[in-house]
Amino acid sequence: MTGDLDLVVSLDGVGVKRSGTALLQDVDWRVELDERWVVLGPNGAGKSTLLNLAAGRLHPTTGTAHVLGERIGRTDVNELRTRIGHSTATLAERIPADERVVDVVVTAAWSVVGRWRESYDRTDEARAHVLLSQFGVGHLAERAYGTLSEGERKRVQIARALMTDPELLLLDEPAAGLDLGGREDLVGRLAELAHDPDSPALVLVTHHVEEIPPGFTHALLLRDGGVMAQGLLADTLTADNLSKTFGLPLIVQRSGDRWTARAA
Repeated sequence: MTGDLDLVVSLDGVGVKRSGTALLQDVDWRVELDERWVVLGPNGAGKSTLLNLAAGRLHPTTGTAHVLGERIGRTDVNELRTRIGHSTATLAERIPADERVVDVVVTAAWSVVGRWRESYDRTDEARAHVLLSQFGVGHLAERAYGTLSEGERKRVQIARALMTDPELLLLDEPAAGLDLGGREDLVGRLAELAHDPDSPALVLVTHHVEEIPPGFTHALLLRDGGVMAQGLLADTLTADNLSKTFGLPLIVQRSGDRWTARAA
């Protein structure tokens, strides 16, 4: 890996194999500090595997993976993970239903789920409240997490992922399960995050081009663990590339900063 301080993720010939099955194959990928990437592909394409690799939660079977200047497999991943914000359905399932919303966010400072005997100072509490307000759920800070709607929970989860002021933010299908109103609200807030020059590098996984927030700059298309196309968003999200990625003829349209796709 080069000494480029702006290089956040660097994968070279990376493959991941589990129980004889190739989840990723020969992936080359670079993410720089000011880039906002969307990763698209069908179920089983390897999207979540890629994100777990970037989060330091998986080691490559082949090739080399560097994240935030550290080589996965040769660094203390527990320390590395404190520099990465990661929002996934797996983490969401571990959050106790009776946990106060503000505690869901503040406990990220200790990398735990469920407040117990840790101590937090007023600065931590204040940051948690600011992040909740940024995502439109500040008024829910004292509510039990289990009483929130799915859209509210997703926004709390992203606030939690930002709690440690990460250098890299990874979002795995943040709009999954949301109704139209919830999706559009979340897309708008993610667009604000994407346009903020002080935000960390962003990688968002989705199945749907409609969920790509304005302000995202690049796209990576995966199918069967391999890269179908990658590069600048407008160059990569073509009907030809998406049709090959999803295995059926698609019509892709752009209106302003939003995208749609449908069968041809």
